[in-house]
Amino acid sequence: MKITFLGTGTSQGIPIIGSTHPVCMSTDPRDKRLRVSILIEFEGANYVIDCGPDFRQQMLTYKVNHLEALLFTHEHADHTAGLDDIRPFFFRQGDIPVYAHKRVVAELKKRFDYIFKTENRYPGAPAVAIHEVINNNLFTINKLEVEPINVMHGKLQVFGYRFANFAYLTDVKTISEAEKAKLNNLDVLVVNALREEPHYSHFNLQEALAFVEEIKPKQTYFTHISHLLGFHAEVEARLPENIHLAYDGLQLEL
Repeated sequence: MKITFLGTGTSQGIPIIGSTHPVCMSTDPRDKRLRVSILIEFEGANYVIDCGPDFRQQMLTYKVNHLEALLFTHEHADHTAGLDDIRPFFFRQGDIPVYAHKRVVAELKKRFDYIFKTENRYPGAPAVAIHEVINNNLFTINKLEVEPINVMHGKLQVFGYRFANFAYLTDVKTISEAEKAKLNNLDVLVVNALREEPHYSHFNLQEALAFVEEIKPKQTYFTHISHLLGFHAEVEARLPENIHLAYDGLQLEL
């Protein structure tokens, strides 16, 4: 399994439009973050988690020429706004499999109603094959087994996903003990760490570090990072040796 971090930024990305914050002005490429998403390559198939407004750019940058499934964590725009850009995949492959909570599917049907129409469809519109993700129900996409992890993003339910000994959680603020139990014996955990200051719906750095200490994965990578967390190089230098900041383009082989 190969993991590529397509984006590691928060909802506005880094740099933020019009910002003169020092991190936004940084020349370190690791401080330039697109909206959060990952690509999983497994046995010749490509799976993408979340499809934000940078999706087209991410697919072009990493030369993704086919897409076997798209998984959604939740419905916020920085995770869904790029859905129309599945069109080239649809034109070559047909309906694109989409995996999401039923609430997320309902929201997508509102925002992208033309994708879901069954009559009088616009000829250039893509189409999707919907698969509902249900908590505690493992599912398999081709040969890839997936376990949903139920977390809370403030008051909003969000799904993380576990694939073998790799787990991807983003937009987490709280998680129940029952869901934590699904994260035992991880080789790699990816989880959000927004900034130093507390936030009402995201782990800050201290909360993320405490969560890692509790879960005890072999390696951890923080994502969904705000410019307010600081410069990549400086924050990375302060982290324990088995915990790292992810950055756009980082690749892991598992």
